[in-house]
Amino acid sequence: MAECLFCKIRDGSIPAKIVYRDSECLGFEDIHPQAPTHVLFIPLTHISTVNELTGEDRERIGHLFMAAAKLAKERGHSEAGYRLVMNTNRDAGQTVFHIHLHLLGGRPFTWPPG
Repeated sequence: MAECLFCKIRDGSIPAKIVYRDSECLGFEDIHPQAPTHVLFIPLTHISTVNELTGEDRERIGHLFMAAAKLAKERGHSEAGYRLVMNTNRDAGQTVFHIHLHLLGGRPFTWPPG
């Protein structure tokens, strides 16, 4: 999708600090981090919201979680814990309409989130 910010990051037309890339997804540092580790994982395929997912996306979305867990382990967050968040639509806080999984780690979190 030509006007999507995350598609532009994926394609290299907007710079980002890429920390993970494979054949299915891309991980990059959030520009407004909410924790010492705050990485966004996006599928390489554009999907606007979770509401658009189909059965064909099962492995793609599972792959995002596996990639985030891998990076969390590499950064030493596995034992203490980390948070994975995916917002859907504006009222939930989604501001870029390309699904993305937030990996947050490196500090304690409270519940419920804000």
